[in-house]
Order: sequence, then C-alpha cells, then structure tokens
Amino acid sequence: MVSSGDLDLLAIVGQTASGKSALAMKVARATGGEIVAADSKTVYKGLDIGTAKPTPADRQAVRHHLLDVVDPDQPFSVARFQQLALAAIGQIRGRKRLPILVGGSGLYADSIMLDYDFSGQGGARPELRRQLESLSLEELRSEIKRRQLPMPQNRANRRYLIRSLERGSTPVGAREPVWRPGVAAVGLKRNRAVLKARIEARLREMLAAGLLEEARLVVSECPPGSEAAKSNIYAALRPYFEGGISLERALEDFVRRDLALAKKQLTWFKRHQQISWFESPGDAWRHIASELGLVGS
Repeated sequence: MVSSGDLDLLAIVGQTASGKSALAMKVARATGGEIVAADSKTVYKGLDIGTAKPTPADRQAVRHHLLDVVDPDQPFSVARFQQLALAAIGQIRGRKRLPILVGGSGLYADSIMLDYDFSGQGGARPELRRQLESLSLEELRSEIKRRQLPMPQNRANRRYLIRSLERGSTPVGAREPVWRPGVAAVGLKRNRAVLKARIEARLREMLAAGLLEEARLVVSECPPGSEAAKSNIYAALRPYFEGGISLERALEDFVRRDLALAKKQLTWFKRHQQISWFESPGDAWRHIASELGLVGS
C-alpha cells in the first residue's frame, strides 16, 4: 500500500454487498475524508433504495460525491464520470482531506485508479468496432483472455464478446492505461454462502424501505434498454410488474443476478495486483488503519 505521506486516493472496491460502503464510512469518519462513489447506477436521481444508495444520515455525516448526477432518462458515460470524479478528488485534496473512492462498477473505478484517456473517443469507437468485427469467435475469446477481461456468459455471441472488449479495451495503437501514482486500493470479497446471505438480508431491508414502490415507478418511466433500468433489482422486478411472474420468483431472480454480478466484479478487479484483498471488513479496516497510522484503531 502507498505510504500515508504519498497517498492521493484510497480506493475500496470489490463485490456487491461485501461491506464496501460501511468500510468507507468508517475510514471517512476516522480520517475526515470524503467519499467518491464509483457506481454506474447511483449517479441516477431517484434510484435510491434499489441501488443501495448511501442513506441521508450517512450523507449528512460524511460528504459524498457523484451521487444523483443525472435524471434516469439522461445518458451518462464513464468518460463523463471520470471527468467529474477527478474534479471532485482535486477539490477534496484541496481541502486537505482524503478522497475515498468506493464502488463495484469496474470500468468506473478503473477510470480513476488507472490513467485512462477517453479524450477524442466521443462514445462509440468505429475503428475499434471494425477491427473487432473482423475477428473470429475464437480470436475474440482469446483477446478477452489476453486482456484478462470478464468472459460473457454466452461465449458464442459475437455481440457480447465485442461489447466486453469495447468496455475494457483501449483503441488499437493507443497505450494501455497504467496505475496512477499515489493510489492505494483495498478489495472486499466474500465466499458465496456469506454473500448470498448478505444479499438476501439487504433485499429484506430494501423491501421494508419501500423498494416495490420505487421499482414500479422506475419500470414505468424507464424503458428496458435504458441504463438506469438495467440495475439488477429493477430488471428482475419488471416481469413481475408486467404480470409475467410472481413476486417470489422475481426476488429469487434478483438474488441470482446479484450473485452473478459479484462473480464478474471479482474477476474484473482481480486483474489488478495493486489491490490488497480481504474477506473480512474488520481485517481490511485494521490494514488501512495501520497503513494510515490511525491512533486507537
């Protein structure tokens, strides 16, 4: 881990429902730091319960950034996230506080931990798309393995393979992004049984907090293909609201989706040797406290 004197940013990444947010809150309270959310869904206004967005109490106790940035029907890109997040981090450091990046959206987090350059890309990259479309299925799969990117579940679908490479690739001929100096990262992971129990417990809390009402509104206002509606819980509940399946089945589907997401997140972040991994948030906290020289940790 980067020494405290050289630390520009602490990142807490890993699987969904692994305890990242609680750990980030503990570090922020102990250091006077501020949290920058690296989440592709919590940037949307109104998606509060279903995205496990920090509570009003947490946001009052610790300053958070990159939450509620755009309306659900507005486009939002990782390039825009990077621009806003780097600006927020600069402002936090200007206040002599520790920026704490926390989240499980792989490319969002990577765009800050690594020096990705999105300038001039303007969204889709036609030249890269043409190059990828010229490759065979086996060549696409080999390139995904070479770049250590998550392999789509449907390995025979060219569109999925190309999309995976577009999300995690740099244009051919461009330099590969490297880890930014001054960035330290901690990763949280759980075994499947513990993770399943935590996902189910969080789901019960969401339901008690009014999840169904929020999800019904999101599903009614956002088309299935919109980025905001792709969040696991809203996508799982859509067939229920449309009368196709029971609520019980929809909730079971959500748990399966979140477990699959957790597996993909671990695969994504495990590519980075700079991340120190822990199964216990308590162990992660002790590691961070020791590295930062926090008294009474």
